[in-house]
Amino acid sequence: MKKLLLIGLFLSSIFLFTTNTFSQGNLISAKETAKIMKDDNVVLVSTRKATDYAKVHIIDAVNVDVLTLCKEGDIKGLLKTPEEIAKILGEKGLNADKKIIIYDNGKNVNAGRLYWIMDYLGFKDVKIMDGHMKAWRAARKKVTKFVTKETPAICTPTLNKNIFADYAYVKANINNPKVIIVDVRAKKEFDEGHIANAKNFEYKNIIVEEKGTLKQAADIENLFNEAGLKADKEIILYCATSARAGIVYLAMKSLLKYPNVKVYDGAYNEWKTK
Repeated sequence: MKKLLLIGLFLSSIFLFTTNTFSQGNLISAKETAKIMKDDNVVLVSTRKATDYAKVHIIDAVNVDVLTLCKEGDIKGLLKTPEEIAKILGEKGLNADKKIIIYDNGKNVNAGRLYWIMDYLGFKDVKIMDGHMKAWRAARKKVTKFVTKETPAICTPTLNKNIFADYAYVKANINNPKVIIVDVRAKKEFDEGHIANAKNFEYKNIIVEEKGTLKQAADIENLFNEAGLKADKEIILYCATSARAGIVYLAMKSLLKYPNVKVYDGAYNEWKTK
C-alpha cells in the first residue's frame, strides 16, 4: 500500500510539471522555449520589474519594463506614440521579423500587456511562455543575474488599428448592441465605478494562479459563454490601465479565434476623468 502511495505521489508530481507542455494558441511551454532559444531569430523578453530582472532572469532574456512604454502624466497607463515605443523596443533588439517569447512573474499582467502592444505595432510572431518563471524553474532550465547584451534592431511599426480603441470609440459604442464592453478588474473595483453597460469578467478567471498558466481553451470558452461574452459580438476590453486586459485579449484572439477584439488603451483611468 505504501509503495502504491509513493507511485501515486510521483505520478502526480509529473503531471503538475508537464501540464501545458504543448502549445495552445500563442502560448508556448518552458520546454519548447528552451528548445528554440538557440535560434538567432528568437528573442526572449522578461517583462518583470528591472529590480527583479537584476536579481535573476532566464539566461539570454532582455528586459522590457512595460511602464517605460507609457506616457508620464496624471492618466496612468496611456501608451506613448507607436514611433516612441518602436524606438524603445528596437533598442532591445526587437522588431517584427523576430520570434518573440514573453514572460513575467506569473501573474500574466505585464506579459499580456506587451503581447497586445506588439500585436498592435504589427509584430508577426509573439508568444507568451505559459507558466513563466515557475515553469522555467520546474523544467530545470538556466537562469542568471548577468544582463544580456542587447543588439539593437530597426523597429518600424505597422499598426493593427482594428485591435485598438480610444475614448472616442468607446463612447460612440457604449450603447451599441453589437458591442460588449468588458471590465476585467476585480468585482470590488468594478462595483466602485465602471463604464456604463460594461460587463465584469475578472482576468484571473482564466488563469491557474498557483502555476501562472492559462486554463485550457475549452474551459476558458465555457467561462466566456457563461459570462455572455460571445464571439459574434465586438469585444472591447479594459481595466484600470488595460494591462490586465492583455491576457484576456490573447485568450480571445489566439486561443478561441474571436474575430473582433479591441483593447481600450486609455482604460478606466482615462474614462473617469472625462
